[in-house]
Amino acid sequence: MGDARIRVLSVDDHPLLREGIAAVVNNAPDMVLAAHASSGAEALRAFAAQHPDVTLMDLRLPDMSGIDAAIAIRQVARDARVIILTTFEGDVEIQRALAAGARGYLLKSTPPDELLDAIRAVHAGKKRIPAAIAASVAEHVADASLTERERDVLRHVAGGNRNRDIADRLCISEETVKVHIKHIMEKLGAIDRTQAVAIAVRRGIIEL
Repeated sequence: MGDARIRVLSVDDHPLLREGIAAVVNNAPDMVLAAHASSGAEALRAFAAQHPDVTLMDLRLPDMSGIDAAIAIRQVARDARVIILTTFEGDVEIQRALAAGARGYLLKSTPPDELLDAIRAVHAGKKRIPAAIAASVAEHVADASLTERERDVLRHVAGGNRNRDIADRLCISEETVKVHIKHIMEKLGAIDRTQAVAIAVRRGIIEL
């Protein structure tokens, strides 16, 4: 096969997962692991040095999000083919990843054969989004998104802060905080603050 093999860059901060991905990729006759990285900065250096055909990118990296790393890679190589490989299936994160130019979005529970098929498909210029993940995005596509201020308020709520504390930290009135929380619960379909936080975390709107 030689130069005809698909060259893959694996980006993940868990050594066992990197080794597992390396084994799966290198056991495929039509691919080879060109390099691996454990952080966003390492990923950028490895991409520049190796120019891989396909990059497998984790969402959670020690120094930046995988989406930001993918954006940085595509700024220097517009045709870079990136597949997000993650444990997170929140529709907001999926939308952000696709908006950033990712060509695929797979969960780490994906069987090895499906991962290899996805790499081949993305290398061939196609997109690969499993039906369940596409359905998750479609379910919320018409939902009103939270504003940046509403996300700020919700992060403080998730941190256990009272309305008065949130108002002080954001330099707004307590009444304004109450209005934001009312809008947040309406947009997320939540019955209380606790459920609003749970929904936002599950959908990838905020991180704890």
